Amino acid sequence: MDETNINWVLAIACLLAGIGIGALGYHLLNTSAGSTQRLRQRLAERERALAELKDGMGDSLERIARLAENLQRESRGLEQEAEEASRRLGTRTLRHQAMDAVSPNPAATGTEPATPRDYADGNRGTLSEDFGLKGDDTSPPPPRY
Repeated sequence: MDETNINWVLAIACLLAGIGIGALGYHLLNTSAGSTQRLRQRLAERERALAELKDGMGDSLERIARLAENLQRESRGLEQEAEEASRRLGTRTLRHQAMDAVSPNPAATGTEPATPRDYADGNRGTLSEDFGLKGDDTSPPPPRY
């Protein structure tokens, strides 16, 4: 063979090797791109699901607020009806009766509780030096530092 033919054969072989290496590199790099695309798709799906949950939660909280407002309105109406009925019948309201049953009026009992103090009566209180000691004087007093 001629020297120019060898150069052409070598050039064609290098071209084919370059094409093969390029195809292999593209294939290897494309698999990570595909996995990245799948991850992006999953992330988009999860964000959409999260947005739907947030919208649903907002609607649910609005409905709960409306129901609570309706309950408050109805309870106020019931209280007004009970007060009107008690005025007509001349009795005290249910709320006042329940409060009296739980804690009687201290003015009605006649005795008021004593004011709390931070000292004891007399000289033998819990702050005295010999509080809790036995009556025998055989033991020497504790040393003072």
